[in-house]
Amino acid sequence: MLKMVDVFSGSPRSFATLPETDITMVKATQGIGYVNPACNIDYANAKAAGKLLGLYHYCAGGNPIAEADYFINNIKNYVGEAVLAVDWEGYQNSSWGNYNYVRQFVNRVHELTGVWCMVYVSQSEIRQVANCINDCPLWVAYYKYSQPLNWDYQGAGFNIAPWEVFTIHQFTGSDMDRNMVNTTKEGWLKMANSNNNISIPEPSPIQPVEERKDEKEVSFVDDLGDTWFKEDGKFTLDVGVNLRYGARTTSNIIATLPAGSTIKYDAFSRHAGYVWIRQPRENGYGYMAVRDAKTNQPFGKFE
Repeated sequence: MLKMVDVFSGSPRSFATLPETDITMVKATQGIGYVNPACNIDYANAKAAGKLLGLYHYCAGGNPIAEADYFINNIKNYVGEAVLAVDWEGYQNSSWGNYNYVRQFVNRVHELTGVWCMVYVSQSEIRQVANCINDCPLWVAYYKYSQPLNWDYQGAGFNIAPWEVFTIHQFTGSDMDRNMVNTTKEGWLKMANSNNNISIPEPSPIQPVEERKDEKEVSFVDDLGDTWFKEDGKFTLDVGVNLRYGARTTSNIIATLPAGSTIKYDAFSRHAGYVWIRQPRENGYGYMAVRDAKTNQPFGKFE
């Protein structure tokens, strides 16, 4: 399997050229009015570093044909070189729940380019894009809670019906969007350009793996029912953020820490719309939201 990182404007630019990855997937557009200002530089740097390439569009839900046209008009010079993908999520998407929106989008992209888009969706919402199964590879987001925040991939083992296999599994989304790609270099190039005269194998089904025996040692559930994962690290703020007595936006504020502050933490959790970290303090803990869980926009940098 290949390793892929997906990047957007809020990602560190260094993510596009990570030495341990094979593929860089770059956010290009959203809706019919947003172009990622870092798209071209991330794309160019990744290409210069010898990475396989991808570009994706985030659906805003206005009109699928207009969105497809906007996407292709902005990345037409890269068609045939980069795998194209469409990102279907609920955040900032006025058509969330429309089961035909992505189908219309991918049809239009195929009409314009001859290429079928890969479809990104959360595992729990695959039904919304199930009518794309016959044409589109699946890029599924599913965060396996025992999966450590590194490239030591712990496997899949979850339902992706009606697809039999996924092409990409996004398996972390806290400090970085890490993805395992279930094809070869030749397979990736074939998805980018169907005219490539390349014979490639079908992706192999991923077998379920047993849960790690130490899972109970690396995660816990707090009094509010939120699941936390133990991890010692540091987080440096790019903007001012509130440190709170609890991991809720309604919790009382301990202090507002300015940009440049570094917080040591011993655990993280994804809930209530954010990724939270827990800071050990003399009289207990402080809690801070460090990433928007819907957009994956971080508020600083992890170490």
